[in-house]
Amino acid sequence: MKLAFLGPPGTFGELAALRFEPSAELVPFPSHAAVAAAVESGQADAGVLAIENSVSGSVAETLDILIHDTTLQVQAELVLPVEHNLIVRPGTRTSDVRIIYSHPQAFGQCRRFLQRELPGAQVEAALSTAEAVALMMKRPGDAAAIATVRAAELHGGQVIAHDIQDSSLNATRFVLLGRGTPGPTGRDRTSIAFTFAEDRPGSLAGVLIEFARRGINCTKIESRPTRLVFGEYVFLIDFEGHQDDPQGAEVLDAIRPLCAHVKVFGSYPRWQ
Repeated sequence: MKLAFLGPPGTFGELAALRFEPSAELVPFPSHAAVAAAVESGQADAGVLAIENSVSGSVAETLDILIHDTTLQVQAELVLPVEHNLIVRPGTRTSDVRIIYSHPQAFGQCRRFLQRELPGAQVEAALSTAEAVALMMKRPGDAAAIATVRAAELHGGQVIAHDIQDSSLNATRFVLLGRGTPGPTGRDRTSIAFTFAEDRPGSLAGVLIEFARRGINCTKIESRPTRLVFGEYVFLIDFEGHQDDPQGAEVLDAIRPLCAHVKVFGSYPRWQ
């Protein structure tokens, strides 16, 4: 099995891919969009995408891919604890650091540490935490990176501060994207997106009432811009249950007449 992930090796995406399928051939790609495209084209059998962080919230790129760019289905989910580390070239001290590289999500998750320990350092975004270490290692000893211990080991960096994330409960939810729909397990989650033909009071409430009538728990509700008209949104819901369960199929049938469009991202086993 070929499994695509947001590379290069050393990212949290790689760690998630190893958790999903330890025996898979892992293939790195430079963006979540490229991961999805690799699965679409057959370069990979499935792809791993980060979709939500407990501190930073949803990963907009992944949501937009699911909404606009693919018909692939979510096959599974996994929640991975996030442990960020400050990494430097061997011999570099914290007082030497003038620039810090990392993924924007990591900066947001380590804000308090950076303000306390490195308030004057410039932050520079990288495509991934692993790439941040590679960029840092090219500097003459005035840089640091926020990344995984594995990324430090792969590039010869030195960890000078462990677990610098603001929250000890920091975790990222990843999804496995592929073809087909897993069958019901009795402990599933379904993710959907929907739009309305017009903006009028009560539209969203009408959809939510259909879930409430059936006692279906909606575990997540949010919105993204449609990309078409300013002020128009795509709504997204995760709910407990499978689209092929009697209640799941019933609620989807009930909300379709209320919406302009409904898209099911997938029904898949819940992580917890």
